[in-house]
Formats: sequence, structure tokens, C-alpha cells
Amino acid sequence: MHRIASTIAVATAMVMGTTALTHAQVTVDPTLPNYEAASGVSGSLTSIGSDTLNNQMALWAEGYAQFYPNVAIEIQGAGSGTAPPALIQGTAQFGPMSRAMSGSEIQEFEAQYGYVPTAIRGAIDALGVFVHIDNPIECLTLPQVDAIFSSTRNGGLDQAITTWGQLGLEGEWADRPIAMYGRNSASGTFGYFREVALFNGDYSPEVREQPGSSTVIQGVASDVAGIGYSGVGYATADVRAVPIAANEGGECYEPTGEHAAAGNYPIARFLYIYVNKDPNEALEPLRGEFIRYVYSQEGQNDVLRAGFFPVNKAIADADLTAFGLLD
Repeated sequence: MHRIASTIAVATAMVMGTTALTHAQVTVDPTLPNYEAASGVSGSLTSIGSDTLNNQMALWAEGYAQFYPNVAIEIQGAGSGTAPPALIQGTAQFGPMSRAMSGSEIQEFEAQYGYVPTAIRGAIDALGVFVHIDNPIECLTLPQVDAIFSSTRNGGLDQAITTWGQLGLEGEWADRPIAMYGRNSASGTFGYFREVALFNGDYSPEVREQPGSSTVIQGVASDVAGIGYSGVGYATADVRAVPIAANEGGECYEPTGEHAAAGNYPIARFLYIYVNKDPNEALEPLRGEFIRYVYSQEGQNDVLRAGFFPVNKAIADADLTAFGLLD
């Protein structure tokens, strides 16, 4: 958790200065270039992977198609766990994942190709812990979130939290049981939330697993006692994200761009797109220009439209260099 957040904060400060982290409104790094169309770009692309990134990939594909109307892009989003097999089997050119590839996934890819996959960090996401809009809870700590969603309570609390009264709510809320909504195990969000919010523990069997981020939100929106985790881009007017503190007595932070970038909000992460890039060969224009588009003004404005937070030029340049795409 802290390693990822610190990386984001350091990279942001490198280019935009520390004052950028305190702005109320998140904007695209003005030093990122405007995208300019290249010649020789044609063909079709397939993206298979993260459900969390479905909307984002669709916006990037739509923006890319404005420059190359003859390029066809198919997007499938059943979960981050579907990306590595698709890349290994060659059924997809892009594998969006809302978590980093595991060591075993990388090893399986390397066994097939003799080199490891390369990733871009196209956006920053904050996972919100959502409750029904009528729920008055003001703040949760990570150990409390763990005691709600896990069976192991590695966060340190000595008993499971099963009612809203245990969190200090009174009146009609005091004895109201907590109904938990979460993702299924194919989801990168499932794995990331387990790592950070459950302290690498195990989920409670009472968590109602959902096939997508939007269905988690729908579940909470229709259940006054509900609580669920999802990318902040999927929020609706019927739910709200609870401010989170890293520990007891710590300051509560909302899942905003500035708090995610500064490392204050404790459940923030990069969103990745993995690519099969042979280190001994240049990337062909079809994929290469898509990656350039992601790291342009247009591409990072698409990130804002999708409800995520943009990356800065330091991150963009590092990733473009890894693909041999930096001019």
C-alpha cells in the first residue's frame, strides 16, 4: 500500500511540484503532449482483462479511433485474471489489469516467450468503500474495514464487526446487520483490496461476490445496510464513499485525486495495461501509437472522464521509454 502510494507521490512531485498535490481540482499534467496522428496505422486490436478498466479502455479506444477510423478495437472485461492467459495465448494485444501481475503469471508468460511482459501505468484509481446514501457513518479505519470484510482480522481488531452499532451508529442503526458486497476472485480489485484493506487476509464467507464493479454499487444502492468496495469511477448518486483512515486516530481522507496522489488515501493503486513486447524488436505502429495516445493530453483527459486520476509526465516518460516510444 505505502510503496505504491509513495511512488505515485514522488513521481507527481518530480514534475508538477508539491503544490499540485493540494489542488482541489485534479487536472491533466500540462507538460504532456497533444496527440498527433502517425502514418502506417491500421488493423485491429483486442483487449481482454479488467472489468474495472472497461469504461476506460472504451474511452481510449473511442479517442484513438478519431485519429484512425479504420482501426477496430474489441474490448472484453471479465476480470484482471483473464488478461495474462489472453496475452500468453495471443488472443489479445492488450491486457488491462487493476493489479500488478503476480510472480506466477509473469513466470508463465516468460516460459512461453522467453521475456517478461511490459506494462504501462495509464491511470491511478482509488478504491472507495461505499455505503448507502442514507448511511450516516463518517469515517472508517483500515482495521475496521478489515474486521468487516475479512474472516482473519489481520488488521488487529479482536472481533468481527457485523452490525453498524459496533461502529458507533445509534438508534435504528445500532442493531442493523452489515451486508457486504465485493468482487469475485477473477477480479484484480478483489486481490488488491485483500492485500491492502484485509492485510493479506481472507474474505469473510458472508461477502456477496459480484461479477462487476457496477453490480457492487448496485447492491449497496439497493441495500440500506450495505457496504461494498469498488473503483471510485463507478459511484452513483445512491451511494457515497466513506472517508478512510489508515489507522486508529489517523486522519480520515476521501478518495480524491489529490489524496490518492499524495499517498494520504490508503487504498490507491495504478491501473495497468500489459503488452507482449519483444525487447529485441520495435513495437509496431498499431500498438505503439495507442500507447502514445494513452499518454497524451487527450488520453489523460479520457482518464478524467472515466472517473480515475491522470498520471503525470514522469510516469508517462518512464513507461514510453520502456516500450522504446519516447522521442
